[in-house]
Amino acid sequence: MVKITDVARHAGVSPSTVSYALSGKRPISEETRLRVEASIRELGYRPHAGARALASSRSNVLALVIPLRTGIHVPVVMRFAVSVVTTARRHDHDVLLLTQEEGEEGLRRVADTALVDAMIVMDVQLDDPRLPLLRSLDRPSVMIGFPAEADGLTCIDLDFRAAGELCVERLAGLGHRVVALVGSPPEVYVRQTAFAQRVVQGFTAAADRNGLASSVHPCEAAPAAARAVAERLLREQPALTGVVVHNEPLLEPLVDAFEQLGLRVPGDLSITAICPDELAESTRVPVTSVALPAAELGSRAVELLMRKLDGQDVPDATLLAPRLTERASTAPRNAP
Repeated sequence: MVKITDVARHAGVSPSTVSYALSGKRPISEETRLRVEASIRELGYRPHAGARALASSRSNVLALVIPLRTGIHVPVVMRFAVSVVTTARRHDHDVLLLTQEEGEEGLRRVADTALVDAMIVMDVQLDDPRLPLLRSLDRPSVMIGFPAEADGLTCIDLDFRAAGELCVERLAGLGHRVVALVGSPPEVYVRQTAFAQRVVQGFTAAADRNGLASSVHPCEAAPAAARAVAERLLREQPALTGVVVHNEPLLEPLVDAFEQLGLRVPGDLSITAICPDELAESTRVPVTSVALPAAELGSRAVELLMRKLDGQDVPDATLLAPRLTERASTAPRNAP
């Protein structure tokens, strides 16, 4: 690893002069500064983060706030995290990952210590307690998710309400008249997590608009829970022929549970889902789905943040339109 003393020796100056060239703390001649910069480039020296911060008043670090609460599907969350980290590195920024449920306290801690230049905040609730602090901070932020009141904030997300509607519209277009939503774990709804609430809103609105009988069933993300909810659905809605799944770990267990109960997918029961394409494609019966564009959302959130850091104007709201891909899990309803 190249050290500051190596740069000093190569440039023919003292280590303190190299430090001054990096930090701007003391004036040095233009000729000396250029010579130091040339040595830095030639040797591939990467200044310590503290020196960079002194020179630019920035830490070149972004905070990614993902409280790993119960009911969160970690593999999908990590898709967002990988995208954020990868995009941040293209802008020469590192990422500080905050996973504890600390609310305002965690945000204020990193803001007050100047650890980060800006923040990306996930797992947004409709009435999120972090909003007043985010509005008051002198550091820019972007939320992946939309609270009920987003004034004064920069938010980006999939249009989850439209996603729920699109799944139901597809089932209605295939002739299905009785549908159900197997949703996120109950605690996700108790917290009023924004994306889950909006899927329910879209599902219910589209079902009502098309005159469909419908019901919503939060469900734990476990195979035993999938079997239990499948049994309950068939007991309470014996004419059920269409299901929307918004609970990634349940896709395969639900298909198995319904088939064990005597329903063929898609012959007797059509299933749609909101999930990453890779997951929908890999199930035993590939599932018709609305893609969850985690990589695009993470990347675009960082790009918005970079523009804000550069003093550029950005849109307050960015909603990605849902995209449905037809696969083997949906078919026209078998009319009696």
